[in-house]
Amino acid sequence: MLRHWERLTLFLRRPGAPLDNNICERALKKAIRHRKNSLFYKTDNGARVGDLFMSLIHTCELCGANAFEYLTELNRHAKDLKATPQDWMPWNYRATLDSITPPSLPTS
Repeated sequence: MLRHWERLTLFLRRPGAPLDNNICERALKKAIRHRKNSLFYKTDNGARVGDLFMSLIHTCELCGANAFEYLTELNRHAKDLKATPQDWMPWNYRATLDSITPPSLPTS
């Protein structure tokens, strides 16, 4: 260990260097959990659908969107989604919803 001490402690000389890699560990944990759950898919198509939903849910988390609300809105606006799928990505679906929903009238 003494022979490699210089390289082992290199991160200590970098200000602000993280002392752990929890962000990477959390991301890998989701993939491993999904891999374990995918053992119970009955068909290849079921596995593809499960992979699609896992990818959408993880993308929602990365974008700061609520995955349940996002998937609910996709279901509600299926015809619009089919016409313009690029407008319904997790990072821009709120703007799309705002543009198609008429503003509510103020109540007195």
